[in-house]
Amino acid sequence: MMTAAQLRAARALLGMDQKTLADLAGVSVPTIQRMEASPGNVRGVVNSLTRVIEALELAGVVLIGDGAQSPEGGRGVRLRNAGESPRSAETSPDAGNG
Repeated sequence: MMTAAQLRAARALLGMDQKTLADLAGVSVPTIQRMEASPGNVRGVVNSLTRVIEALELAGVVLIGDGAQSPEGGRGVRLRNAGESPRSAETSPDAGNG
């Protein structure tokens, strides 16, 4: 699953606008807009969501799920767990891996 926030962040990391992503994924701009406006996990037609994820991955994005490690490295951002202090995130074993 992918959240709307992950989708917006992925586009931002790539410097990609909604039209470009829509073209790469073979979906409409309103589809991208609806996905990005979803509360929480992206909702929509499974085929469209799959195409968007594949387009992002081909462009270089690695989507990281909750609690997953990112051993391949690379630049990116990750949200801390709710309630976790900034200091504990820096000392966790996954710090710097995503």
